[in-house]
Amino acid sequence: MLKILYIIFLSLIVTNCSVKKVVKHHGVPFLEKKQKSLIINKTNKNDIKKILGEPSTKSKFDNDIWIYIERKQTQSELKNFGKMKIYKNDVLVLDIDNYGILRKKEFYNKDDMKNIKMVKSTTESGFERNTFVYNFMSSMKQKINDPLGQRAKKRKEISQR
Repeated sequence: MLKILYIIFLSLIVTNCSVKKVVKHHGVPFLEKKQKSLIINKTNKNDIKKILGEPSTKSKFDNDIWIYIERKQTQSELKNFGKMKIYKNDVLVLDIDNYGILRKKEFYNKDDMKNIKMVKSTTESGFERNTFVYNFMSSMKQKINDPLGQRAKKRKEISQR
């Protein structure tokens, strides 16, 4: 009787365990298929919104560049303690002209993104102590903090003592 209970218990555990991996999906599903239906110089903004929905992001500098993202993650092997691993990462960049017609489209997948070179240089801050801008901003700060000049008078009195 005990053996039968063990068998039933083990079979319940095994049947409830899933063989399929858990997939986390973010963005537009089937982006690669959907982007093929977009035709340059023919598709307009409304058609794009019908096919792909609202863009994930719009360009900060130019509102006529729309970016769509599709990303899929799954858990890696047990040896990596179940950390999430990206197995699909697609980006679609659409350039739309002033009339709302698709001018250009660029599709990047995970392999294409490995070939993109990032610039490693940084911009130096041009704020030195002896510049006109620094002197002007310092005087403005001083005037904001002490508009009547009372602190300067007190410092002068203390230093004369």
